[in-house]
Amino acid sequence: MPAPDWEQQLRAEGFKRIYTWEDGPHVHYPDHTHEALLAHIILEGEMTITVKGETRTYKAGERFDVDPQTVHSARMGPKGCRYLIGEK
Repeated sequence: MPAPDWEQQLRAEGFKRIYTWEDGPHVHYPDHTHEALLAHIILEGEMTITVKGETRTYKAGERFDVDPQTVHSARMGPKGCRYLIGEK
């Protein structure tokens, strides 16, 4: 789905803040939490997320959500990652 369609979908789901973020190759975010529900839609590259001891890699066209106050970490792939974020 193209980014504008994802944005429309997120708005329909009630996400108030929607923006695009980009990280370079192998950028790592150690364990952290967020105050709001976050949706992540991978536009280019890949991101590997670890949540509750489970690790999964997401690639272009895939979506994952992280609940508020959920501890998670992330590592970008070898080509970095550009992704759409929705915050509720």
